Amino acid sequence: MFISSAYAQAAPAPAPAAGGDMMSSLTGMLPLVLMFVVLYFVMIRPQMKRQKEHKAMIEALAKGDEIVTAGGVAGKISKLGDSYIGLEVADGVEIQLQRSAISQVLPKGTLK
Repeated sequence: MFISSAYAQAAPAPAPAAGGDMMSSLTGMLPLVLMFVVLYFVMIRPQMKRQKEHKAMIEALAKGDEIVTAGGVAGKISKLGDSYIGLEVADGVEIQLQRSAISQVLPKGTLK
């Protein structure tokens, strides 16, 4: 009664495929490609660099190094294993940690 009937519009006749369609699809994908390139240089590449540096730091650990764990525990390495280390946090107090839990190596003499 108050609503008028809707009629489908006639679709225009399809134009023959031309090179312009190819260019429009490429320019439509250009922002997506640019976003991926920016994402790579801003997020992915720096993360890979940090992982490589952390792996090199963990492989270079030696007995007597002073370290800080990811949880904030500081101590001196007393034992080294393949995947675990012994960390002396006080005189006569030693804890076992995974190597991957080490966040940084301190300069010698930092801890008493």
